[in-house]
Amino acid sequence: MVTGTTEERLEKLEHTARRYRLVLTGLGTAILACVVTWVVVGTAGRAQAQKPAEASKVIRANGFILEDDNGRTCARLDVIEGLPMLTMYDKNGKPRVALGAIEEGLGLLLYDESGKSRAGLFTLKQTPELHLYDEDGKTCAELVVTEGLPMLTMYDKTDKPSAMLGVSEKGPMLTLYDESDKLAGLFAYKQGPELVLADENGKPRAALFAHKQGSGMGLFDASGKTTWSAP
Repeated sequence: MVTGTTEERLEKLEHTARRYRLVLTGLGTAILACVVTWVVVGTAGRAQAQKPAEASKVIRANGFILEDDNGRTCARLDVIEGLPMLTMYDKNGKPRVALGAIEEGLGLLLYDESGKSRAGLFTLKQTPELHLYDEDGKTCAELVVTEGLPMLTMYDKTDKPSAMLGVSEKGPMLTLYDESDKLAGLFAYKQGPELVLADENGKPRAALFAHKQGSGMGLFDASGKTTWSAP
C-alpha cells in the first residue's frame, strides 16, 4: 500500500505558491561555417563546402508554467524536494492530473472536480499499484502485483478489508470479511476447490473440499481439532 509520504509528496503541488513564470528564450541561431577550398590540378578547380554545424538548443529553469490567453494556469512543471512534478488544471483552476517522481518510485494521481484525489497509479520498487479513493480520500480498492501475482482488495468505510480476490502460487482465491474480521474463503487450488468458514478469531470452523482424491467436509473447534468429518 502507498504510504502517507507518497500521498503528501503528490499533494504538495496543490499547495505550492506560483513561484515561477514560463521563460521563453530565443533559441540560438544556427551557425553557418563554410570553408571553400579550391584545388587546381591541371585544368578546372573543384569547390567544396562544409555543412553548417547544428546549434546546441538547451533551456534551463527551475520551473515552467503554461498559461492560456487569459493568464490562467493550465499546467505546471516544478521541482519539489529535488524531484520533478507535472500538474494539469481544469478551467476552474482545480488540479486534475499530477504526474511525478516520488521517493519510492513514480506516481500518477487523478482528481475530481473538487480537487480531491480519486485514483492513483504507482510503481513502487518495481511493484505496480492501482488505488481508488472515495470522496473523503480513503482507499476503497487497490490492485497490487507482488512477485508477478495480482491481488485486488476492497475496503469498507472503516478502512478494513471487506473482500480480497487474487492469485496465489496454489491458485486463485476469494476471501470475505465482516466488521469483526470473520471470513469465508473460496479457493481453486491445483488439487481441487475448497470452501472454508472461520470464526471471529480467524480460526477455520468448517471446510468443504472436492479434491482429486475425493470430496469431503469437516467441522472444527476453536483449537482446530476436528469434531466431525465426512466421509
